[in-house]
Amino acid sequence: MPVLKSLKIIRMEENSYEQRIDISPLNSAVIGIRNEIGKIIVGQNEMIDLLLIGLLCDGHVLIEGVPGVAKTLTAKLMAKIIHTGFSRIQFTPDLMPSDVLGTSVFNPKNAEFEFRRGPIFSNIILIDEINRAPAKTQSALFEVMEERQVTIDGITHLMDFPFLVIATQNPIEQEGTYRLPEAQLDRFLFKIVVGYPTIEEEVNILLNQQSASQNILLDQVTPLITSAQIANFRSITNEVIIDPKLVEFIANIVHGTRNNTALYLGASPRASLAILRSSKAHAAIQGRDFVSPEDIIRMAVPVLRHRIILNPEKEMEGITADELINDIISNIEVPR
Repeated sequence: MPVLKSLKIIRMEENSYEQRIDISPLNSAVIGIRNEIGKIIVGQNEMIDLLLIGLLCDGHVLIEGVPGVAKTLTAKLMAKIIHTGFSRIQFTPDLMPSDVLGTSVFNPKNAEFEFRRGPIFSNIILIDEINRAPAKTQSALFEVMEERQVTIDGITHLMDFPFLVIATQNPIEQEGTYRLPEAQLDRFLFKIVVGYPTIEEEVNILLNQQSASQNILLDQVTPLITSAQIANFRSITNEVIIDPKLVEFIANIVHGTRNNTALYLGASPRASLAILRSSKAHAAIQGRDFVSPEDIIRMAVPVLRHRIILNPEKEMEGITADELINDIISNIEVPR
Protein backbone atom coordinates (compact mmCIF):
# COMPACT_ATOMS: atom_id res chain seq x y z
CA MET A 1 0.00 0.00 0.00
CA PRO A 2 1.42 3.45 -0.88
CA VAL A 3 2.75 5.49 2.06
CA LEU A 4 0.30 8.38 1.62
CA LYS A 5 -2.72 6.07 1.38
CA SER A 6 -1.74 4.18 4.54
CA LEU A 7 -1.21 7.45 6.40
CA LYS A 8 -4.71 8.62 5.40
CA ILE A 9 -6.17 5.44 6.87
CA ILE A 10 -4.24 6.05 10.08
CA ARG A 11 -5.62 9.60 10.33
CA MET A 12 -9.18 8.27 9.92
CA GLU A 13 -8.55 5.86 12.78
CA GLU A 14 -7.17 8.70 14.91
CA ASN A 15 -10.42 10.65 14.67
CA SER A 16 -12.29 7.95 16.59
CA TYR A 17 -9.49 7.33 19.09
CA GLU A 18 -10.03 8.06 22.78
CA GLN A 19 -7.09 9.69 24.57
CA ARG A 20 -5.54 7.61 27.34
CA ILE A 21 -3.11 10.32 28.50
CA ASP A 22 -4.08 13.88 29.39
CA ILE A 23 -1.87 15.99 27.13
CA SER A 24 -4.08 19.09 27.24
CA PRO A 25 -1.64 21.09 29.45
CA LEU A 26 1.14 20.43 26.94
CA ASN A 27 -1.08 21.34 23.98
CA SER A 28 -2.16 24.59 25.62
CA ALA A 29 1.47 25.55 26.25
CA VAL A 30 2.47 24.70 22.65
CA ILE A 31 -0.35 26.84 21.23
CA GLY A 32 0.65 29.71 23.51
CA ILE A 33 4.31 29.48 22.49
CA ARG A 34 3.44 29.37 18.79
CA ASN A 35 1.20 32.42 19.15
CA GLU A 36 3.82 34.33 21.15
CA ILE A 37 6.59 33.59 18.63
CA GLY A 38 4.16 34.40 15.81
CA LYS A 39 4.05 38.00 17.04
CA ILE A 40 7.54 38.45 15.61
CA ILE A 41 8.49 35.46 13.44
CA VAL A 42 6.54 35.05 10.22
CA GLY A 43 6.51 31.50 8.83
CA GLN A 44 9.34 29.11 9.80
CA ASN A 45 6.75 26.82 11.38
CA GLU A 46 8.91 23.71 10.99
CA MET A 47 11.86 25.34 12.78
CA ILE A 48 9.63 26.43 15.67
CA ASP A 49 8.05 22.97 16.03
CA LEU A 50 11.45 21.23 15.94
CA LEU A 51 12.80 23.59 18.60
CA LEU A 52 9.80 22.76 20.78
CA ILE A 53 10.37 19.03 20.21
CA GLY A 54 14.04 19.47 21.09
CA LEU A 55 13.00 21.10 24.36
CA LEU A 56 10.59 18.24 25.13
CA CYS A 57 13.22 15.60 24.29
CA ASP A 58 16.11 17.26 26.13
CA GLY A 59 17.93 17.41 22.80
CA HIS A 60 20.27 20.04 21.38
CA VAL A 61 19.48 21.64 18.03
CA LEU A 62 21.71 22.79 15.15
CA ILE A 63 20.16 25.41 12.85
CA GLU A 64 21.68 25.93 9.41
CA GLY A 65 20.67 28.71 7.08
CA VAL A 66 21.87 31.78 5.21
CA PRO A 67 22.17 35.06 7.15
CA GLY A 68 18.98 36.96 7.86
CA VAL A 69 16.42 34.13 8.09
CA ALA A 70 15.76 34.62 11.84
CA LYS A 71 17.89 31.75 13.20
CA THR A 72 19.34 33.75 16.09
CA LEU A 73 16.14 35.70 16.69
CA THR A 74 14.08 32.52 17.02
CA ALA A 75 16.56 31.08 19.53
CA LYS A 76 16.34 34.30 21.56
CA LEU A 77 12.54 34.12 21.50
CA MET A 78 12.56 30.52 22.74
CA ALA A 79 14.78 31.55 25.63
CA LYS A 80 12.58 34.50 26.53
CA ILE A 81 9.34 32.50 26.45
CA ILE A 82 10.81 30.04 28.96
CA HIS A 83 11.26 31.57 32.41
CA THR A 84 14.85 30.43 32.80
CA GLY A 85 18.48 31.45 32.22
CA PHE A 86 19.90 32.42 28.83
CA SER A 87 23.45 32.80 27.57
CA ARG A 88 24.88 33.63 24.16
CA ILE A 89 28.36 32.64 22.97
CA GLN A 90 29.78 34.02 19.71
CA PHE A 91 32.20 31.43 18.35
CA THR A 92 35.32 32.82 16.69
CA PRO A 93 38.61 31.25 15.48
CA ASP A 94 40.52 32.54 18.54
CA LEU A 95 37.98 31.29 21.12
CA MET A 96 39.52 29.02 23.76
CA PRO A 97 37.82 26.20 25.75
CA SER A 98 38.22 28.24 28.95
CA ASP A 99 36.23 31.07 27.32
CA VAL A 100 33.30 28.65 27.09
CA LEU A 101 33.61 26.46 30.18
CA GLY A 102 35.31 28.79 32.64
CA THR A 103 38.65 28.68 34.42
CA SER A 104 40.23 28.47 37.86
CA VAL A 105 41.42 31.83 39.21
CA PHE A 106 43.74 32.31 42.16
CA ASN A 107 42.17 34.20 45.06
CA PRO A 108 44.91 35.94 47.12
CA LYS A 109 42.54 36.46 50.08
CA ASN A 110 42.35 32.77 50.92
CA ALA A 111 45.34 31.62 48.84
CA GLU A 112 43.17 29.16 46.92
CA PHE A 113 42.04 28.67 43.35
CA GLU A 114 38.35 29.37 42.68
CA PHE A 115 36.44 28.18 39.65
CA ARG A 116 34.85 31.01 37.65
CA ARG A 117 32.02 29.64 35.57
CA GLY A 118 31.92 30.36 31.86
CA PRO A 119 28.87 31.27 29.75
CA ILE A 120 28.03 27.59 29.16
CA PHE A 121 26.63 27.54 32.71
CA SER A 122 23.10 28.57 31.92
CA ASN A 123 19.85 26.92 30.82
CA ILE A 124 19.41 27.83 27.17
CA ILE A 125 22.71 28.42 25.38
CA LEU A 126 22.78 30.11 21.99
CA ILE A 127 26.04 29.35 20.18
CA ASP A 128 26.20 31.67 17.19
CA GLU A 129 28.21 30.50 14.14
CA ILE A 130 29.41 27.35 15.88
CA ASN A 131 31.56 26.29 12.92
CA ARG A 132 33.88 29.31 13.31
CA ALA A 133 35.77 27.81 16.27
CA PRO A 134 38.55 25.19 15.84
CA ALA A 135 38.41 21.57 17.00
CA LYS A 136 40.08 22.36 20.33
CA THR A 137 37.17 24.58 21.32
CA GLN A 138 34.57 22.23 19.82
CA SER A 139 35.90 19.40 22.00
CA ALA A 140 35.05 21.45 25.09
CA LEU A 141 31.38 20.89 24.25
CA PHE A 142 31.54 17.09 24.06
CA GLU A 143 31.08 16.33 27.75
CA VAL A 144 28.61 19.09 28.57
CA MET A 145 26.32 18.34 25.61
CA GLU A 146 26.17 14.61 26.28
CA GLU A 147 26.40 14.34 30.07
CA ARG A 148 25.16 17.78 31.20
CA GLN A 149 28.29 18.29 33.26
CA VAL A 150 31.71 19.93 33.04
CA THR A 151 34.90 18.52 34.57
CA ILE A 152 37.58 21.10 35.40
CA ASP A 153 40.73 20.29 37.41
CA GLY A 154 39.24 16.93 38.39
CA ILE A 155 36.06 18.48 39.80
CA THR A 156 32.70 17.79 38.13
CA HIS A 157 30.19 20.62 37.91
CA LEU A 158 26.62 19.63 37.06
CA MET A 159 24.46 21.80 34.81
CA ASP A 160 21.15 23.17 36.03
CA PHE A 161 17.86 21.93 34.55
CA PRO A 162 16.91 22.54 31.78
CA PHE A 163 20.04 22.60 29.64
CA LEU A 164 19.61 23.12 25.89
CA VAL A 165 22.19 24.15 23.29
CA ILE A 166 20.87 25.91 20.18
CA ALA A 167 23.67 26.39 17.66
CA THR A 168 23.60 28.23 14.33
CA GLN A 169 25.83 28.01 11.30
CA ASN A 170 26.03 29.56 7.84
CA PRO A 171 26.34 26.97 5.02
CA ILE A 172 27.47 29.48 2.39
CA GLU A 173 30.52 31.27 3.76
CA GLN A 174 33.31 28.70 4.20
CA GLU A 175 36.31 31.02 4.71
CA GLY A 176 37.35 31.02 8.35
CA THR A 177 35.10 28.07 9.26
CA TYR A 178 35.85 24.55 10.48
CA ARG A 179 34.04 21.31 9.81
CA LEU A 180 32.27 20.08 12.94
CA PRO A 181 33.54 16.68 14.18
CA GLU A 182 31.14 13.78 13.54
CA ALA A 183 31.11 12.98 17.27
CA GLN A 184 29.82 16.48 17.99
CA LEU A 185 27.24 16.45 15.20
CA ASP A 186 25.89 13.19 16.62
CA ARG A 187 25.18 15.02 19.89
CA PHE A 188 22.63 17.27 18.19
CA LEU A 189 19.12 15.86 18.17
CA PHE A 190 18.19 17.78 15.00
CA LYS A 191 19.79 19.66 12.19
CA ILE A 192 17.22 22.20 11.01
CA VAL A 193 17.73 23.65 7.53
CA VAL A 194 16.08 27.07 7.26
CA GLY A 195 15.21 28.42 3.84
CA TYR A 196 14.04 31.76 2.53
CA PRO A 197 10.47 32.92 3.29
CA THR A 198 7.81 32.94 0.59
CA ILE A 199 6.88 36.25 -1.05
CA GLU A 200 3.72 36.46 1.08
CA GLU A 201 5.69 35.82 4.27
CA GLU A 202 8.29 38.43 3.31
CA VAL A 203 5.57 41.03 2.72
CA ASN A 204 4.20 40.29 6.21
CA ILE A 205 7.70 40.64 7.68
CA LEU A 206 8.04 44.09 6.12
CA LEU A 207 4.61 45.18 7.32
CA ASN A 208 5.09 43.88 10.87
CA GLN A 209 8.58 45.22 11.47
CA GLN A 210 8.66 48.48 9.55
CA SER A 211 8.06 50.67 12.61
CA ALA A 212 9.75 48.77 15.46
CA SER A 213 13.29 47.62 16.24
CA GLN A 214 14.10 44.03 17.14
CA ASN A 215 14.62 44.93 20.81
CA ILE A 216 11.18 46.54 21.01
CA LEU A 217 9.61 43.47 19.45
CA LEU A 218 11.42 41.19 21.91
CA ASP A 219 10.09 43.25 24.81
CA GLN A 220 6.56 42.38 23.66
CA VAL A 221 7.19 38.68 24.35
CA THR A 222 6.37 37.42 27.83
CA PRO A 223 7.55 34.19 29.57
CA LEU A 224 4.94 31.43 29.36
CA ILE A 225 6.42 28.32 30.96
CA THR A 226 8.75 27.49 33.84
CA SER A 227 11.41 24.83 34.38
CA ALA A 228 8.95 22.81 36.48
CA GLN A 229 6.43 22.83 33.64
CA ILE A 230 9.09 21.66 31.19
CA ALA A 231 9.86 18.72 33.48
CA ASN A 232 6.15 17.88 33.62
CA PHE A 233 5.76 18.12 29.83
CA ARG A 234 8.74 15.79 29.35
CA SER A 235 7.09 13.25 31.64
CA ILE A 236 3.91 13.46 29.55
CA THR A 237 5.93 13.03 26.35
CA ASN A 238 7.67 9.93 27.72
CA GLU A 239 4.26 8.33 28.35
CA VAL A 240 3.18 8.65 24.70
CA ILE A 241 2.45 5.17 23.39
CA ILE A 242 4.35 3.58 20.51
CA ASP A 243 3.52 0.22 18.96
CA PRO A 244 6.35 -2.38 18.78
CA LYS A 245 5.88 -2.52 14.99
CA LEU A 246 6.75 1.20 14.82
CA VAL A 247 9.84 0.63 16.95
CA GLU A 248 10.91 -1.96 14.37
CA PHE A 249 10.10 0.57 11.62
CA ILE A 250 12.54 3.02 13.24
CA ALA A 251 15.23 0.34 13.51
CA ASN A 252 14.77 -0.57 9.83
CA ILE A 253 15.18 3.06 8.75
CA VAL A 254 18.41 3.52 10.71
CA HIS A 255 19.73 0.11 9.66
CA GLY A 256 19.02 1.13 6.06
CA THR A 257 21.63 3.88 6.39
CA ARG A 258 24.30 1.38 7.41
CA ASN A 259 24.13 -0.96 4.42
CA ASN A 260 23.47 1.64 1.72
CA THR A 261 26.21 1.72 -0.91
CA ALA A 262 25.68 5.47 -1.40
CA LEU A 263 26.77 6.17 2.18
CA TYR A 264 30.27 6.27 3.63
CA LEU A 265 28.92 6.56 7.20
CA GLY A 266 25.55 5.40 8.51
CA ALA A 267 23.66 6.43 11.64
CA SER A 268 24.38 5.12 15.13
CA PRO A 269 21.94 3.70 17.74
CA ARG A 270 21.82 7.22 19.18
CA ALA A 271 19.95 8.18 15.99
CA SER A 272 17.39 5.42 16.61
CA LEU A 273 16.75 6.73 20.12
CA ALA A 274 16.49 10.27 18.75
CA ILE A 275 13.82 9.27 16.22
CA LEU A 276 11.91 7.38 18.90
CA ARG A 277 11.89 10.26 21.39
CA SER A 278 11.23 12.99 18.84
CA SER A 279 8.37 10.97 17.29
CA LYS A 280 6.71 10.81 20.70
CA ALA A 281 7.13 14.57 21.15
CA HIS A 282 5.82 15.25 17.63
CA ALA A 283 2.73 13.18 18.36
CA ALA A 284 2.20 15.05 21.64
CA ILE A 285 2.37 18.54 20.11
CA GLN A 286 -0.07 17.34 17.43
CA GLY A 287 -2.55 16.44 20.19
CA ARG A 288 -2.13 12.65 20.16
CA ASP A 289 -1.02 10.28 22.90
CA PHE A 290 0.32 7.68 20.46
CA VAL A 291 2.92 7.61 17.70
CA SER A 292 1.88 7.16 14.08
CA PRO A 293 4.11 6.27 11.10
CA GLU A 294 3.78 9.88 9.93
CA ASP A 295 5.50 11.10 13.11
CA ILE A 296 8.45 8.82 12.42
CA ILE A 297 8.69 9.78 8.75
CA ARG A 298 8.59 13.50 9.60
CA MET A 299 11.29 13.18 12.27
CA ALA A 300 13.65 10.90 10.34
CA VAL A 301 15.11 13.57 8.04
CA PRO A 302 16.05 16.24 10.63
CA VAL A 303 17.41 13.51 12.93
CA LEU A 304 19.50 11.74 10.28
CA ARG A 305 20.64 14.41 7.81
CA HIS A 306 23.70 15.44 9.88
CA ARG A 307 24.56 11.90 11.02
CA ILE A 308 25.23 10.33 7.63
CA ILE A 309 28.05 10.97 5.14
CA LEU A 310 27.55 10.41 1.43
CA ASN A 311 30.18 8.82 -0.75
CA PRO A 312 32.16 11.34 -2.84
CA GLU A 313 30.64 9.92 -6.03
CA LYS A 314 27.09 10.62 -4.85
CA GLU A 315 28.05 14.11 -3.71
CA MET A 316 29.48 14.77 -7.18
CA GLU A 317 26.15 13.69 -8.66
CA GLY A 318 24.41 16.33 -6.55
CA ILE A 319 22.45 13.91 -4.37
CA THR A 320 21.59 15.33 -0.95
CA ALA A 321 21.31 13.59 2.41
CA ASP A 322 17.59 14.45 2.57
CA GLU A 323 16.91 12.78 -0.79
CA LEU A 324 18.79 9.66 0.24
CA ILE A 325 16.95 9.39 3.57
CA ASN A 326 13.57 9.74 1.85
CA ASP A 327 14.63 7.07 -0.67
CA ILE A 328 15.55 4.67 2.16
CA ILE A 329 12.20 5.27 3.88
CA SER A 330 10.26 4.74 0.63
CA ASN A 331 11.74 1.25 0.31
CA ILE A 332 10.57 0.16 3.76
CA GLU A 333 7.03 -1.09 4.28
CA VAL A 334 5.04 1.25 6.53
CA PRO A 335 3.43 -0.62 9.46
CA ARG A 336 -0.38 -0.58 9.67
